[in-house]
Amino acid sequence: MIQIKTITAKETYPVRLAVLRKNIPLPFEFTGDFDEDTFHLGAFLDNQLVAVASFMKVSNHLFSGLQYQLRGMATLEKFQGAGAGKVIMQHAFKKLIDLKINCLWCNARVVAVPFYKKLGMNVVGKPFDIEFIGVHNTMVKVLS
Repeated sequence: MIQIKTITAKETYPVRLAVLRKNIPLPFEFTGDFDEDTFHLGAFLDNQLVAVASFMKVSNHLFSGLQYQLRGMATLEKFQGAGAGKVIMQHAFKKLIDLKINCLWCNARVVAVPFYKKLGMNVVGKPFDIEFIGVHNTMVKVLS
């Protein structure tokens, strides 16, 4: 059974590095990791951290109201497809609604867009390229 726990920014780093920054010359520590309003969630299977996501209070001019940005969502390759990411996101949606946040947005890799769409997120605007990583779409889920 997948358990979701609040974790530290530093606990996200090994998973971010293995999944999101493998052979990519970009930092795995993000601006905002240690901000007071930021929270990090980890998915655990048999007490092993298998997926992570960070949620930061960041505004995007495309949206109104109180906003959070999803960053650093990653599941270890061996556990992809097991539902850990979905459970993290469901947990985060509840937490953000409790915090009275209006929307959650992210810059999603094109390969992840179908995953986020299944969770009720929508593509906004045109695709754009991030150097070393590839094409992304901005996505949003209105929470209130």
